[in-house]
Amino acid sequence: MKPLGGAAGFDTAQAVRLAAAQLRASCRVKQRISPALLGRLAEFARLTLEALARGRRVYLFGNGGSAADAQHIAAELQGRLRRVRPALPALALTTNTSVLTAIGNDTRFADVFARQVEGLAGRGDIVVGLTTSGASANVLAGLRAARRCGARTVALTGARTEKIKRLADVLLAVPSRDTQRIQEAHITLGHIYCELIERHLFGR
Repeated sequence: MKPLGGAAGFDTAQAVRLAAAQLRASCRVKQRISPALLGRLAEFARLTLEALARGRRVYLFGNGGSAADAQHIAAELQGRLRRVRPALPALALTTNTSVLTAIGNDTRFADVFARQVEGLAGRGDIVVGLTTSGASANVLAGLRAARRCGARTVALTGARTEKIKRLADVLLAVPSRDTQRIQEAHITLGHIYCELIERHLFGR
């Protein structure tokens, strides 16, 4: 790797101003989340509780940072958020590299989530797709596959919803078109979702 320029001339004061501005921008997006969106988040939690009571599971997927968020939320459900309690059945479909590379190589990358949903999900499961653009082909395909198998579908996205809104029983659309800000709001909503589940099932 060619050596980079190093830290000569780095302006710490300017960096602090930039960081503060980024934090303010992140806060503004979260403050624009409406009561209606929070109502849909509560509905997401309610549907999940119903599914868990019937022995069903939660599946999540996304690309890049959204893949990390899918894994993070699945980990909070399987592990714990705040309370020591039994594990909950949740799985991110972004972690099995053999499955992802086999499907991506043998068919096409747009099928990497749909194929897994076809093999794993069933009627009454909760299938969650995360896409900041609202247009990721493999996320849309995964939600379509979930619809076909009778699962309930949830989409976490940003302000662009034209391609995804018809595929989601619950649409959680963050009011922003900035990828970073959308992802920051997604994990906040994910933590609140996990908190709602834990509080209801295992008390305060």
